[in-house]
Amino acid sequence: MRDFDVQTVEIEAPFDAAFAYIADPQTLPEWTHAFRSVSNGRATMVTPRGSVDVGLRVESSRVGGTIDWIMTLPDGSVGRAFSRLIDVGNRRLYSFVLMAPPFPLEQLEGALEQQASILREELSALQGKLSNR
Repeated sequence: MRDFDVQTVEIEAPFDAAFAYIADPQTLPEWTHAFRSVSNGRATMVTPRGSVDVGLRVESSRVGGTIDWIMTLPDGSVGRAFSRLIDVGNRRLYSFVLMAPPFPLEQLEGALEQQASILREELSALQGKLSNR
């Protein structure tokens, strides 16, 4: 059984603009399904199975192109998502590593396979938003 999934999309936007948008947690509700609101290190995640308030921390490095999210659930378990934006000449590649969720989050959002399918849709939405900027 796999415990991770990696997906990549091409972003047609300047690196700095794309990085700033992706690294800003306030934009998550614009391109993800689960995040309904984000404010002051907290987020409300809404899924078909319920909602939950989580702690949300973003660790990013413009130099390295990394943007990682750390979510702390009410029971103290921690979910992580890792990503990287790469500048390749006139293209930007955005890769996202989806880790299997901690058990309580899996109950809300579904298993890794379900989340990977949702991630494909979200990355497509992100691609569209950034390409229109």
